[in-house]
Amino acid sequence: MRWLPFELHTHTPHSDGTHSLLEMCRAAAELGLDGIALTDHNTVSGLADAEAVSKQTGITIIPGMEWTTFYGHMLTLGAPYCEWRDLGPGDIHKGIARVHEQGGIVGIAHPYSFGSPICTGCHWDYTISDWNQIDYMEVWHETMPPMKNHNVPAFRQWTELLNEGYRISATAGRDWHRSNPADNLAAYTYIGLPDAPLPHSLTDIIAAIRQGQICLSMGPLLEISLTLGADQYGLGDEVPLVIREAHSVAELTVQITRSAQPERPWGAEEGTLIIVDSNLGELAKVPACGYDGLPIMLTTAGLGWLRVRLFGTIDGILTTMACTNAIYFANGQRDEE
Repeated sequence: MRWLPFELHTHTPHSDGTHSLLEMCRAAAELGLDGIALTDHNTVSGLADAEAVSKQTGITIIPGMEWTTFYGHMLTLGAPYCEWRDLGPGDIHKGIARVHEQGGIVGIAHPYSFGSPICTGCHWDYTISDWNQIDYMEVWHETMPPMKNHNVPAFRQWTELLNEGYRISATAGRDWHRSNPADNLAAYTYIGLPDAPLPHSLTDIIAAIRQGQICLSMGPLLEISLTLGADQYGLGDEVPLVIREAHSVAELTVQITRSAQPERPWGAEEGTLIIVDSNLGELAKVPACGYDGLPIMLTTAGLGWLRVRLFGTIDGILTTMACTNAIYFANGQRDEE
């Protein structure tokens, strides 16, 4: 698996951004990013020179769009333009179906941002009747996202949906409108892709986001591996029922890799903690400083999912520095449905 940092929410002058696609991709390369998703508001016209810009800068460009409506903003990735203007507050699923039919995925953008009158439509007010149709949620929004109040309920909702059995990926999105070197740090969305020659195909990238092969981070990459018997599982994988019944104890290993960007947090400083979250609450808490990669032993009874957070200090504030998406556990009830 090759883990590449992406920015999945960006804008150019084709909507309300001020930097051209070329300027943004040059800035992305300086920030250590391997790719971006271009998600201009209600248009894909900015993608006209995407191929040339990608060749010039080495930045992978995912085609996307941000449906910008009175009832919420929805990101679409990997699909051509899909109509959104006929969607009322109760029929967002009609639009979602159009994106899925074109091979794309959908994600709710900044669901708990301020709405009217500060930002009409920025708060999510569409009715979701089937959360299985939502591919991902933007749980970290803007720069320094772990410290933004409107991301707290978004992260909480994602956790609650995991507890209810839904498999929804979590992403970070800077909502990038201009390239200013003085801006605060934005989070990386690390995407796990096949260890194959670059560039990766759009199909591989979309599949990885949908599956949840993702780590959100202010700097360090978290890679986790769960071992049960002779079998190993990574982010987005499901542990089959037959395996968990045969092995009640799992071994979880965590690898922390520092970002190449010197201004980014390391992740293994004194006081930083590796925390294993699950539907059962916190399963383990291990000091990251001096962690030598020895397995963290976990009992699998009752587990529906687990993820790993890195909790430490950024700019003097204790916060989540990085968080993986989930590893899932099959259960008998789901298998019968």
